[in-house]
Amino acid sequence: MKSASPPNGHPPQPRFSARTFTMRFTSTPRGARLARRLVSHRLADWGHPYPTPVNETLTLITAELTANAVQHGHVPGRDFQLHLTLTEDVVRVEVTDTRADSQPPPTATTPDTTSESGRGLLLVTALADDWGVVPRPAAPGKTVWAELSLWRN
Repeated sequence: MKSASPPNGHPPQPRFSARTFTMRFTSTPRGARLARRLVSHRLADWGHPYPTPVNETLTLITAELTANAVQHGHVPGRDFQLHLTLTEDVVRVEVTDTRADSQPPPTATTPDTTSESGRGLLLVTALADDWGVVPRPAAPGKTVWAELSLWRN
């Protein structure tokens, strides 16, 4: 018996292929806002509309990571890079800056109650399924990443 092949002669495609988005942004508050908005738009294009928990949660995580890149990873004249990956099960956001000497702590700590900042990684820890930091392989700097499962709850 002969096996059936698709009419176009190409092998069947996998059910889902990973989607990615990568862009560099100026290391400014405006660049961080633009990165956050583009992640939200990209997720909507990929089937996770604006009012959904995946879009809202990952947009907030992106806001915190990009704000940290601007505030703590800024090197004058250097941009930060955002990389977003959507697979069948997970959305991963990576923010890379060029400052290697300023590393986030391995675990988020609670700031003093009078402090006006220092809660970003607490939010990332609470919202993401996993997060971490890796050094850039070929240049100074680091990548802070966070992952969110699409099958939460």
